[in-house]
Amino acid sequence: MNDLDSFDLKILNCMQENSRQTAEAIGEQVGLSPAATQRRIKKLREDGTIKKEVAILCPAALGGRTTLIVQIICSCGGEATIETFKQQMTKVPEVQQCYYVTGSTDFILVMTVKDMKDFDRITRKWFFSNPSIGRFETIVAIDTFKEGFGIPLGIS
Repeated sequence: MNDLDSFDLKILNCMQENSRQTAEAIGEQVGLSPAATQRRIKKLREDGTIKKEVAILCPAALGGRTTLIVQIICSCGGEATIETFKQQMTKVPEVQQCYYVTGSTDFILVMTVKDMKDFDRITRKWFFSNPSIGRFETIVAIDTFKEGFGIPLGIS
């Protein structure tokens, strides 16, 4: 774990809200000069604390999307099966998040698709043709009222 002080945490909190803020704006919020803020941001990027900065798109502006939560149950276990499935899912652009989990399910996927026909295409290609998948269950999201990747940092 990186040694993060309260300034780093405040900077990270600001960047989770809006990573396009200038060093001047963030510095003003956290009580540092723009130069000190920029140095800290650079370090947080270089050490991997900030993994990625992306644009979060509005599905409605793009014609709408359907969000699905898919539970994957493998028919056989083993390290090779797990690693192969992880590798495969990194190649599927519709899979936004993939979690290897404990319990009766082996993987949880969060997916976005154009429509159910699109999902059918994906399931035929990646799930039905995969002998390692015993079965899968799909939950269709009716509405999204909270989404994000912010990590609570315990500061105010």
